[in-house]
Amino acid sequence: MNKDLLSYKPLILVVFLALTACSSQKNGVEDEKPIALPVVSVVEKDTVLQIDYVSDIQAVKNVEIRARVQGFLEKIFVDEGKEVKKGQPLFQINDLEYRTELARAKANVSSAQAEAKAAELEVDRTRILVEKNVISKTEYDLASSKLKAAKAKIDEALSFQQTAETKLSYTFVRAPFDGILNRIPLKIGSLIDPGALLTTISDIHKVYAYFNISENEYLQYRKALSKGQEENKAIHLILADGSSYAHPGRIETIDGEFNDNTGAISFRASFPNPSKLLKHGASGKVRLNTKVENAIIIPQKSSFEIQDKNFVFVVDESNRVKTRVFTTGKRVPKFYIVESGLKPGEKIVYEGLQSIKEGSLIIPRNLSMDSIMKASANIN
Repeated sequence: MNKDLLSYKPLILVVFLALTACSSQKNGVEDEKPIALPVVSVVEKDTVLQIDYVSDIQAVKNVEIRARVQGFLEKIFVDEGKEVKKGQPLFQINDLEYRTELARAKANVSSAQAEAKAAELEVDRTRILVEKNVISKTEYDLASSKLKAAKAKIDEALSFQQTAETKLSYTFVRAPFDGILNRIPLKIGSLIDPGALLTTISDIHKVYAYFNISENEYLQYRKALSKGQEENKAIHLILADGSSYAHPGRIETIDGEFNDNTGAISFRASFPNPSKLLKHGASGKVRLNTKVENAIIIPQKSSFEIQDKNFVFVVDESNRVKTRVFTTGKRVPKFYIVESGLKPGEKIVYEGLQSIKEGSLIIPRNLSMDSIMKASANIN
């Protein structure tokens, strides 16, 4: 009999340990102190989302002013950063050489005209002699050819004169349009070669903001426009310091093709710039309002990421949390639009994720999604 008891001893020990473990686990659950955490219900609603895109701000006109002739920089009529008007003098290059060249060209024109006049008289003289049969018609033809050559020399001389006049005009540099002058790298007395950069000028009475959006966002934008949703036409500019630019803009053009490398397409928006606050080459973000229908929305702070996957803590009927993976469709400031993994009405932990784990018991404090969205809008 004792031998039989000894043979069952290992089995009895295993059962005893199992019961002890269950008892300890039960006592641990009973002894667990729930944590009070804010909870929000996943909602599905039509919403207008503000999506920011990094933009490149450019003047409507920004051109380089370059020298077209060689010479010494003799005068600078304006200073850097000043506003100039179309046709206003900017620079003067020493023009003595080009005035001399023009005078020589004019002299050549006069000489060619005199030769042509003499050749014309010779033609008239030979015509009379031919009519009187004093000389042969060959003499007349020869005189006519000389007249044509003399007239050709006039045309050639006039072309040289025009070239000389053009070169002389290039020594006096004027503003091509109204704008603001930028840096002047050269100083008075500098020897300038053709093509040397004198300055740049920017017309910033309005500016262009270039930005890229994905193909999916482009399609949503076009659908919204086709439905006449005015909020999708509004576009705003966020400056580098985070402040909003006072004047709204409009999208004017869209590129004709998507970039093969990025899959994005380029938009161009224009903004009025009456105070000249925006400069060529400035940075900022274009904020585009996009209406999304039946969007499942959750706050970004309610999620955490592990190995490139997004998770939330879903609260069950017993107020215990379970991790749930979900897929995002779009990341916008402070919120996600969920493509899959969550359903409307499910409750998730809003914040305090670092203080809980799988299976933790919580005391939910219900928050409304509308209040969270309003608070986020006020912060922005």
